[in-house]
Amino acid sequence: MTQTPDAPQTPGEAAATDASLQLPDAASVPTPDPQRTLASTAAETTDENPWPLSYFANNLKSHIERVSNTWVEGQLIEVNHRRGSVFATMRDLEEEASLSLAIWGNVAGSLETRPEVGQRVVARIKPNFWLKTGRLSMHVTDMKPVGEGELLLRLEKLRRSLAAEGLFAPERKKPIPFLPQRIGLITGAHSDAEKDVLRNAELRWPAVEFEVRHVAVQGTRNVPEVLAALEDLDADPRVDVIVIARGGGSLEDLLGFSDERIIRAVAAAQTPVVSAIGHENDRPILDDVADLRASTPTDAAKRIIPDVAVEKATILEGLARIDAAIHTMLTRARTDLADRRSRPVLQNPERMVEERRSELSQWEGRLELSTRGALTHSRQEITHLLDRVRSLSPQKTLERGYSVLQDSTTGRVIMNTDQAPEDTELTARLSDGTLTLTSRGARN
Repeated sequence: MTQTPDAPQTPGEAAATDASLQLPDAASVPTPDPQRTLASTAAETTDENPWPLSYFANNLKSHIERVSNTWVEGQLIEVNHRRGSVFATMRDLEEEASLSLAIWGNVAGSLETRPEVGQRVVARIKPNFWLKTGRLSMHVTDMKPVGEGELLLRLEKLRRSLAAEGLFAPERKKPIPFLPQRIGLITGAHSDAEKDVLRNAELRWPAVEFEVRHVAVQGTRNVPEVLAALEDLDADPRVDVIVIARGGGSLEDLLGFSDERIIRAVAAAQTPVVSAIGHENDRPILDDVADLRASTPTDAAKRIIPDVAVEKATILEGLARIDAAIHTMLTRARTDLADRRSRPVLQNPERMVEERRSELSQWEGRLELSTRGALTHSRQEITHLLDRVRSLSPQKTLERGYSVLQDSTTGRVIMNTDQAPEDTELTARLSDGTLTLTSRGARN
């Protein structure tokens, strides 16, 4: 990019604006008619008191030639060699701006390399204004080509800076959809890269759709056009993935794809971006920030679009495996069923019932015998206990001729004679009833 001229070295070289050009020194600018009073600055001129053209031209020349020698960078787009001198046009690397250069013979003969169209150079220039023609040109006092080594160093420095910000981190990369329905393609118009992507994509999946944006893939229009196309496609909700494709080229041709503005735009994009620049030796920085890097435009089509033939074959293979698995399962089930049916219990299932019925009858017989034995034993034990109870019963004692003598009034059992004095009414309990008695007193 063209650099801003250095500041003047002395106070006498301070530059004035176009609206306030100062009168030059008398020694440097011819004075017009001495009888005429001129305006001291350009802003003071009027239609009644204008500057003569020669006075304005000399003033402008003096003003322009105060600018110091300045190093600028650009690309040579026109070069004419005339009698040892060189006349060329230098264009800015990014903007639509150019300057005419004049390299006189003494300077041209001392240059390291012969100036050629397409070269990227840095030149030390000094502005010069030709009074007769009113033409501004730049005198070159030195010129050096910008070699690939220097360009690579600049790119590597930018690459390290962006990497330190984390723009290349794997966790920032977005996954590519398995089957994108619509693909955004940024490439050169009617380029081989465009043809490769479209042709291979159609061969792999005929139903895929593209949203193509044609851009300049090198030169000054490259960066702004790619940025505009990327912004447009990223804002389209129908686009599932964006491919930036170019079919290789020299290091200088690919510089736009290492431009910091494109790198940051790709990093900020919401849609996955695929880089398919097709340059293996000197990879542009776009390859590092892209969500997927393809070695060529053809490789990009293969990596983001599945092959319908392969997918069909995979489906058929899967179906065959499912059929085989089902057949194996059914065969095993049939074999297992036949094995179970061949068992005796399934050949004569009534036998199992009869066996259980026989066992049940045996248990019923055992239960009946056990119950009868238990009842007999219990009956005998009860009889024995009943005999014992009866033998100990007071009734048995009474049946043997004994009686129980009680006081008729109190019901107290008479244990001795003192308890039944004379004329005491007594009751005698016998085995078959009671008798009423009257005591006549005790006898020895």
